[in-house]
Amino acid sequence: MSRIGKKLIEIPSGVTVTNNDNTVTVKGPKGELTRTFHPDMEIKIEDSVLTVSRPSDHKEHRALHGTTRSLIANMVEGVSKGFERGLELIGVGYRAAKSGNKLVLNVGYSHPVEIVPEAGVEVEVPSQTKVVIKGIDKERVGALASNIRAVRSPEPYKGKGIRYEGEFVRRKEGKTGK
Repeated sequence: MSRIGKKLIEIPSGVTVTNNDNTVTVKGPKGELTRTFHPDMEIKIEDSVLTVSRPSDHKEHRALHGTTRSLIANMVEGVSKGFERGLELIGVGYRAAKSGNKLVLNVGYSHPVEIVPEAGVEVEVPSQTKVVIKGIDKERVGALASNIRAVRSPEPYKGKGIRYEGEFVRRKEGKTGK
């Protein structure tokens, strides 16, 4: 039995969860999320507890069990608390700024890189070397953070680039002259 799939999902006050033919809708103070899950998964809502169960021990059902439970738990957490991902810009002259809705990055290219976040995801720039991405959908917050990081990934020789907050970049030794 899946350890993650067996865990119960506590639904906090202020959050409503509805299930209609495995289309789960979660409404909360921060917004609303809807997602359709595999028809074989059994999703039950009783009182303020949600459970996910599987019909058999087939490999596909075992794989879907924990995944379905985790996705629903992330939806509940997203509409109640929200998700946040931080990025750091490390390098001489590397800076970020917000221009209207766009994020403008100056990271060593001959031109500034502009990134427009999709609806439902906010970008904040508390300082020139920090970027914070916020939203209710964990998947979209992580995807935008990954796309911003990919503009200038951290390199191992000088450690310059855009990295996640708290990410460790293993440094390499450069060439040695004889």
